[in-house]
Amino acid sequence: MLDIKDDGQGVSIRVKVQPRASKNQVAGFLDGAVKLRLTAPPVDGAANKACCEFLAGLLGVAKNRVEITHGQTGRNKTVRIEGISADAVLKKLGS
Repeated sequence: MLDIKDDGQGVSIRVKVQPRASKNQVAGFLDGAVKLRLTAPPVDGAANKACCEFLAGLLGVAKNRVEITHGQTGRNKTVRIEGISADAVLKKLGS
């Protein structure tokens, strides 16, 4: 089950990123976090940018409404998404 925090303005979710994958995809859920496989390498913020862009497209929100609030330099991140509810995130991620 996904660990998600909804404050009425948006949600915060935990994400575990696997960079340099063969394709961008949701790889399931691990300890309350969404596991993402991303093609971008973990250099110069490329994987962070890819993470935000992939989640924005997947959830149907603008790219500027998705930001990494914790974990910019690690694989475990907390991502803030504005303008969406926890129910909508759960439905779109299929958890």
